[in-house]
Amino acid sequence: MGKIELFTDKKGQTRFRLKNATGEPILASVPFNKTTTVFTAIEHVRADAGLDERYQRNKSESGYSFTFVTADQQPLARSEVYTTSAARDQGIAVVKENAAAAEVVDKRVP
Repeated sequence: MGKIELFTDKKGQTRFRLKNATGEPILASVPFNKTTTVFTAIEHVRADAGLDERYQRNKSESGYSFTFVTADQQPLARSEVYTTSAARDQGIAVVKENAAAAEVVDKRVP
């Protein structure tokens, strides 16, 4: 089972990352200014992870990636960059498998 880690970035904003069962990060959120907003975003990811329309598949000069978006196409989180579209699609499959039941772990420093 995966886990969702809350952390504070270098600018003091709250973010989350979804890690797979082996602890590898597969999805990292955009920054949030409010804790309540980050928890709302986590619930969106958990509830909608199985919906294919929540994944924007991207291709750039550096490789393939995906963005998890809300129903109104606002980005919530982004993947790492993969070397192939098949690897990117496998990353999406891992999010679909792990997000709904992922335990939330708060790694923020008080």
